Amino acid sequence: MSGRGAISDVPFLPEVRIERDADALIAEYAQRHGAPVLAPVPVEDILELHLGLTFAIEDLAALFGTDGVLGAIWFNEKLVRIDTRLDPSENPLRLGRYRFTLAHEIGHWRLHRTYYREDPSQAALFDGRGQPAVVCRAGEKKIPVEWQADTFSSYLLMPKSLVVAAWTEWRGNLDPVILSDLPTVTVADGRDPADATLDRFSKPLAERFEVSAEAMRIRLEKLGLLLRERPNTLF
Repeated sequence: MSGRGAISDVPFLPEVRIERDADALIAEYAQRHGAPVLAPVPVEDILELHLGLTFAIEDLAALFGTDGVLGAIWFNEKLVRIDTRLDPSENPLRLGRYRFTLAHEIGHWRLHRTYYREDPSQAALFDGRGQPAVVCRAGEKKIPVEWQADTFSSYLLMPKSLVVAAWTEWRGNLDPVILSDLPTVTVADGRDPADATLDRFSKPLAERFEVSAEAMRIRLEKLGLLLRERPNTLF
């Protein structure tokens, strides 16, 4: 995803700070609703009921006149729009990307709205709502605000406490799984066989959290529960 909007002067945010913010949002939601948050994290309810945002599923390619737009956020209107290609009712296989995009836009709201500057000259565009603060596109992750929102999304949808608990329930312990111990997946589309193998292994947890296998694999690797090489252990 990439940002194209009116956000400026966003500071560097360490990953630990982003994780803390995502955990704080989950805690706020749990306290407000008087019940612990369980997997899958209720991202739609957090967006609408807790944060007071609204979202719509629309043809963003037509709205912006370009392909590849997955989502956009208007801070002043508290509005999120998600592209129709991600609509899980029409495309069930995109459920993980749909939820990740919603959580990504929540990340923009939590991390970036104080840095937004509205451009009054854009007021007549986009159904009279003006220029969105951020337009998020597929395939570009190097822009700082987009990396921050992606990172927030991962922590919101897959908080450490829930992932570790689910892993323990599934595996019976917290021992990491090593790539070399898994049956290799044969790929024919140019994908990295290691990624494909780890993605397949991660699929059961991914389905439980309603995220993509790739997103869960990356999360498990960060937690040290999936390892690509066997560690050198000295006894």
